[in-house]
Amino acid sequence: MADSVPVGPGTKVTLRFSLSIKEGELIDSTGDRSATFVVGDGNLMPGFESAMFGMRRGESALLDIEADHGFGQPNPDNVHMMPQRLFKDVALEPGLVVSFADGEANERPGVVSRLLGDMVEIDFNHPLAGQDLSFEVEILDVEQVSDEILRM
Repeated sequence: MADSVPVGPGTKVTLRFSLSIKEGELIDSTGDRSATFVVGDGNLMPGFESAMFGMRRGESALLDIEADHGFGQPNPDNVHMMPQRLFKDVALEPGLVVSFADGEANERPGVVSRLLGDMVEIDFNHPLAGQDLSFEVEILDVEQVSDEILRM
């Protein structure tokens, strides 16, 4: 019976959700739309997926996701100093998101943290790193799509 399938490895999940900083501002939401993902496909962070394990169609929950299980802790190695002269014609100010290309030509956003003389501090950590989050979720459907099992 499809209703008895719990969220877990090998399942496709359709849900609605909202994500907030714990006891704070709304970060993302599906609103009235739904979203679908397969557990382990990379569309959701593993900590969000595992927090839903065992939930079934029709269930709702408010899940607390600690920073370590969400976007992780800020890594000081992801903060870099760069000369301001590299940012021609850009009005630099703290909070500005600047896009860079990495070695594989992938776009990588960084946030201007501070201006220090002729240097700029750029933070490449995810903006939600270090934040405890609230994940409100409503499970609309769960379907078994593979025989994958949880291996620990």
